[in-house]
Amino acid sequence: MTVEIDKNSGFCFGVVRAITEAERALSETGGEVFSLGDIVHNRMEVQRLEQAGLHTVTHDDMEHLAGRTLFIRAHGEPPTTFRRAETLGIRVVDATCPVVAKLQQRVVKAHERMEHEGGQVVILGKRGHAEVVGLTGQVSRPTIVVENEADLAAIDFARPIYFLSQTTQSIGLFEALGRRMRDMAADPEKVYIDDTICRRVSNREEHLREFARRFDVIIFVCGRKSSNGRVLFEACHATNPRSYNIEEPSELQAEWFEGAESVGICGATSTPEWLMRAVADSIQN
Repeated sequence: MTVEIDKNSGFCFGVVRAITEAERALSETGGEVFSLGDIVHNRMEVQRLEQAGLHTVTHDDMEHLAGRTLFIRAHGEPPTTFRRAETLGIRVVDATCPVVAKLQQRVVKAHERMEHEGGQVVILGKRGHAEVVGLTGQVSRPTIVVENEADLAAIDFARPIYFLSQTTQSIGLFEALGRRMRDMAADPEKVYIDDTICRRVSNREEHLREFARRFDVIIFVCGRKSSNGRVLFEACHATNPRSYNIEEPSELQAEWFEGAESVGICGATSTPEWLMRAVADSIQN
């Protein structure tokens, strides 16, 4: 049985940058840095960095971090977090992905425009996701977050709409919801659609569909918390029903490979290459 790892899977630029910054900070501080939330949505990589001294904390823990180093992950944070850290005397290492940082600025400008036009800002994203929390926290005015068509009921279609997206959402879903908004709007020309999906992530969907067609079995490796992982796994599964989603090698099941002559291994933008290699070794052994 042949086993192949997808060369285009694994950490995206933003995550690579965050991991590099975290390792540099650990080296500079002698091995003690506090990450505000999981540095990536991958339990195995988080555990690896924890062993090096990266501690995961919450906003509630910030009161006890005076004089310490706080790490802001690629997902970004609202301005209130940075102001609070400064007040508490916490050193901040900001590893916000540049793509996310630009989107944060666009959210602010969208609100300024909609305030002038009497409209509303809508973001396609997962409620509670760190990136979405950071985006909606850029301004004090409310932002409507939608996850699917049913959520469009929260929008006032008599008013202008400015529609953006979390960087890792599906292009297909974003475009479909944009069309639906224009169908429902009192004035379709007042629905401004701003595609803010990261192409370094979204382009992986079509690539993974092609990759999934080439193998009898697909093993998709990603953390349970990864929104990007869910989207990409669905792209694989829709193409190849013998696609299985795991977080670590111990979850592999022998019956998945019965009669298979080829196995493809791929993952999310938060999946480390070393973990995909460990899965490949487990299958081959």
